[in-house]
Amino acid sequence: MYRSFLSRRYLRARRTNWIGMAGITVAVAALILILSIMSGFLDVSRGHLRGTLSDMVVMPQLDAPIASTGELPKRDADGVRQALEASPLVEAASPQYNWFGMLMMPGRERLASDPTWGDLSVVRILGVDPEAEMGVSEFRQFLENKPATFSGHRVQNPDDPFALPSGVEYDGRPFDGAVIGEQLANIWRIEVGEVIEIVSATFKDSVDQSALKVRVVGTFRSKNNEFDMGAIYLSRDAMKDWVGHGREFTQITVRLKDYETTKHQAKVELSRDLHEAGYLHDYDPMGPRGEVRLWEDFQVNMLKAIENEKTLLGIMLSLVLVVAAFTVFAILSMMVTEKRRDIGILSALGATPRGILGLFLMIGFWEAFVGGLFGGILGLLGAHYINAIERGLSSILGVQIFNQKVYLLDHIPTVIEPDGVALIVVGAFVASLIAAAFPAWRAARLDPVEALRHE
Repeated sequence: MYRSFLSRRYLRARRTNWIGMAGITVAVAALILILSIMSGFLDVSRGHLRGTLSDMVVMPQLDAPIASTGELPKRDADGVRQALEASPLVEAASPQYNWFGMLMMPGRERLASDPTWGDLSVVRILGVDPEAEMGVSEFRQFLENKPATFSGHRVQNPDDPFALPSGVEYDGRPFDGAVIGEQLANIWRIEVGEVIEIVSATFKDSVDQSALKVRVVGTFRSKNNEFDMGAIYLSRDAMKDWVGHGREFTQITVRLKDYETTKHQAKVELSRDLHEAGYLHDYDPMGPRGEVRLWEDFQVNMLKAIENEKTLLGIMLSLVLVVAAFTVFAILSMMVTEKRRDIGILSALGATPRGILGLFLMIGFWEAFVGGLFGGILGLLGAHYINAIERGLSSILGVQIFNQKVYLLDHIPTVIEPDGVALIVVGAFVASLIAAAFPAWRAARLDPVEALRHE
């Protein structure tokens, strides 16, 4: 009973102990905030590596004959899509026609020495079937994201994104509609209804250079500035008519029902089934040039580097807990020295060494408990409102703390990991108790006679 009473009394009366609580609070809050921000950046890095890829990508080698039959793989986009969606592991599939080209904007030449503002821009052209694409990716969300930092006009109807918008006067024939990234529209000051020109290699009769004129019908925003600065969506029909080469698609993107659990099983089974159905050149899902690949197969080395970086980050950040624990150790060591007379009185009144040990451990317990609790709350609130905090500090200090152009992001990404938060709070609690154990043990070993003689 006296241990609980005296521990709370010492905490209230001796304000130096509050420094220990404050140290633990700051350490826990900082750790949670930093871990959430770094996890957010690492998650964004994974997203950048993934790009617009769905869970799985089927890339048939349509010009290589099948070994068993000697025939070329089938080029039927609807057939391979139906074969994929027949699998119980597949949620949806969508054919795509991916290509690259140069966006030309005559009359808008800028500094040729700066590739960002030059009169040519490399763009990625994605030919998609809107309804199917919305089933495997975040295409609809891209079309519906509201402008925040950058100006832009969304498509008139997300269900028919390539339809020419009403209320726009057209000079000449109605070209195919194109949806461009909001950042690309912002850099080139492209307006809805304007005609843009894309130059690329095509395969109509022979390999040749060809230009495609399309009319901008709206913008999309993926919140990945790098992608938004260099991507254009067209209908797949427009792409296959322009590029030619006798292909209806270049790849099929697939969304699995349970990616983490079934991804390897799906890779093997889909490779086998599509090969047997005549859609794939070969059946070798584990080979370096497998025609069925998980999105992770495209970025194996970078993903490993990200995981290693996260592990090293956790180890380095754990040193902050050591500093907080050392604060508790220093304060309790000073307290034991200052309270030697009190310890002697308690021993004379019948307190056992175990009781004295428990008294000072309880002081460390309260510091660790209160500091960890408030630190966890402050860290979670800080991670949740970090962008509002950043805007407020930038306004007060007159300095742009988070430069969106440098990071190619329009916000500070945060990911709150419950396991990580729990580990930090428990780690701070355990570290503080361990730090309090040595001063408490020293107090328990004091000789009562020597302690009463101490002034």
